Amino acid sequence: MPPRILAVIPARYDSTRFPGKALAYLDSRTMLEHVWERVSMARYPSSVVIATDDSRIQDEARRFGARVMMTRSDHVSGTDRVAEVASFVEDAQYVINVQGDEPLLDPDAIDAAILPLLDEPAIPMGTLKKKIEDPAEIHDPNVVKVVTDRFENAIYFSRSTIPYVRGEESQTYYKHIGLYVYRRDFLLRYSNMAVGPLEKAERLEQLRALENGFKIRVVETEYESVGVDTPEDLERVQRFIQAGRAAVISGDID
Repeated sequence: MPPRILAVIPARYDSTRFPGKALAYLDSRTMLEHVWERVSMARYPSSVVIATDDSRIQDEARRFGARVMMTRSDHVSGTDRVAEVASFVEDAQYVINVQGDEPLLDPDAIDAAILPLLDEPAIPMGTLKKKIEDPAEIHDPNVVKVVTDRFENAIYFSRSTIPYVRGEESQTYYKHIGLYVYRRDFLLRYSNMAVGPLEKAERLEQLRALENGFKIRVVETEYESVGVDTPEDLERVQRFIQAGRAAVISGDID
């Protein structure tokens, strides 16, 4: 029997910088529907669930036929919301936490992130990294960087530039792509783990796993994450969609 892999899209209405962004429209569909469609195209997830605490998002998810679960409103993070859903889906072996604000998500990136956990029982958690192409991102604290060991396990995540290059040697930098895969039993314990000084300093939740001695396998991807945090980001994604449609019409891509 194939492993049961649950993909969860945490979606809330009260975003600080862009309230209601999950219901903002890109062409004729909401961003929420775009994300759900992209996740549904991935090969390995057995089921896809939208997790929310807002009836407006629940109604929209039901409108386009998605499975949706209402969760508590007091969750501190999306991971906590995903864990609540996972606690009710007892037959799930793996849980994928998919950001609800990435309407251009590559389904192949989801599949790539899950493979190490399927192959190696000792790996409790996985995520993605992308080679930085834009030099401006190297020093941008909003772009989280990651360094890994030679087995592709995370050594550290930081908003600072890592590694620091002393001298003039060339260096390849990688940014973290915020998609996570967990073994279900590990995810259910995650919220109760001690929050360490590194997580507090960087405000990066994934450091909790490292500070508590757990490995995170980091898979390299070509997927360029395009998240929507502001109305300006939404306009930028809309331009990408329009450019892609124009390329198809002109015959530049299949």
